[in-house]
Amino acid sequence: MKATDTPPVVTVQEPAPVSKAPAPGDKEKSSEGKVLNVFSHGVLIIWAILVVMPLLWAIMASFKTDDSILSTPWALPDKLHFENWSRAWSQAHMSDYFLNTILVVGGSLIGTLLLGSMAAYVLARFDFPGNRFVYYMFIGGMSFPIILALVPLFFVMNNMGLLNTRHGLILVYIAYSLPFTVFFLTSFFRTLPSSVAEAAMLDGASHTRTFFQVMLPMAKPGLISVGIFNFLGQWNQYLLPTVLNTDPKYRVLSQGLVELANGQGYKGDWSGLFAGLVMAMLPVLAAYIIFQRQVVAGLTAGAVK
Repeated sequence: MKATDTPPVVTVQEPAPVSKAPAPGDKEKSSEGKVLNVFSHGVLIIWAILVVMPLLWAIMASFKTDDSILSTPWALPDKLHFENWSRAWSQAHMSDYFLNTILVVGGSLIGTLLLGSMAAYVLARFDFPGNRFVYYMFIGGMSFPIILALVPLFFVMNNMGLLNTRHGLILVYIAYSLPFTVFFLTSFFRTLPSSVAEAAMLDGASHTRTFFQVMLPMAKPGLISVGIFNFLGQWNQYLLPTVLNTDPKYRVLSQGLVELANGQGYKGDWSGLFAGLVMAMLPVLAAYIIFQRQVVAGLTAGAVK
């Protein structure tokens, strides 16, 4: 029996990949991108230092004595003087100012989000005569300086018996915050899918039920974002309560801090002043830290469909 010869195996070598040399223009673009990246990071670092350093210094000063604040302002406290906080909370009446601020800002924030979301939903989803006119009236309210309305607003509030009251200040805060809220939420409601609302209407839901049970939960990121901005503006508001709220019993935190600074005279209770300042800043910082992801989600929602 004759053995069959196996055919020889021919190996084919693949050509080595030719490395393409980068073009001179690509090198210039990459170097420019690196320089721009380093420059932008440097600017952000400087900006962060300018923002964070005063905050950390105020917190550090709130735990120091008055002598150490004036003699060694940049040194760490020898020990934590919590009596500064208790003195500011009780003797400087920061507890009363804190309670008034929570009641006023809480009531105005709820009213602003409720009324603003309802108006924005109607303007974004329904076509009726005067729709654009009403929308542009809200937009015009954003460009109207509040300082021009202080004198007529004072007399209107006085005639209605709303001066030096919490509910009067709540109504003013709501009116002050509505233009931006309607502007922000109108654009947000336009990005939401209309098919969900149409399906709810086909199932027999009324317009009110569709808004509160279907569309409002879908607008949660936008509500949180505009709520944070309104919270910051209303919590730090000073001009409106100074003009419309002169009763010491109903003063808010911004008025209380100014009163604490002016009422020192020659005593110089700097540690108590810094403790009250940190008390006023903590709720704002806590709100932003807790809801920072929702704020970013609400701002970027609708940018890409």
